[in-house]
Amino acid sequence: MFTILIVEDDPKITAMLSAQIEKYGYRAEQVSDFSRVLERFTESGADLVMLDVNLPNFDGFYWCRQIRSVSTCPILFISARDSGMDQIMALENGADDYITKPFSYEVVMAKIRSHLRRAYGTYAAKQEERTVGGAGLLLYPERFTVTRGDQAVVLTQKEAVLLEALMERVGRVVTREKLLDLMWQDHYFIDDNTLNVYVTRIRKKLKELGLEDAVETVRGAGYMLLPSAAGEA
Repeated sequence: MFTILIVEDDPKITAMLSAQIEKYGYRAEQVSDFSRVLERFTESGADLVMLDVNLPNFDGFYWCRQIRSVSTCPILFISARDSGMDQIMALENGADDYITKPFSYEVVMAKIRSHLRRAYGTYAAKQEERTVGGAGLLLYPERFTVTRGDQAVVLTQKEAVLLEALMERVGRVVTREKLLDLMWQDHYFIDDNTLNVYVTRIRKKLKELGLEDAVETVRGAGYMLLPSAAGEA
């Protein structure tokens, strides 16, 4: 029996979702202490998470990143916030789907069944988790996490794509055009400073792992991850 964790602070919506989920033969678990969402996720052994954006303490984007640091299970946002930016933020923080309120419970259940099939059933990929190593780092692209020794930091989806490109060519320049193509397929509408912002974020996160000045800007060309930053030859 699959377990679905509902992270929603509206008790009426939680009750209705729980009733529908159990009607279809799944186990529904709820969060009552919204400062312990990650702990509740671990305790419940959830196979799928329904996650609201507006929550007490920390928002759903924060908890999505926390769950992604330990699991690749499907995460479906349910929110009254229907702007395109909210949906983009959800997906870039690791979500698999975004459902706006008010919603049809039949549609919600269809999406739940679809994501469960893709993750665990008929359409599930039969392969080991992919990892990328380089410069003393180990990147888990599918869960947006990079580690160095026993330290780890969580990335957004775009940050993971950027870091993977740099790690695959340690000590060599990756052009700005290549990075833009990888991160945004149609990058003609992307502001030139947007890539700089993501590189700055990557530098800060590598600094959290003890790597100072790990990414070098090659003026007029692109960026390079330095092998010497991790003490490599």
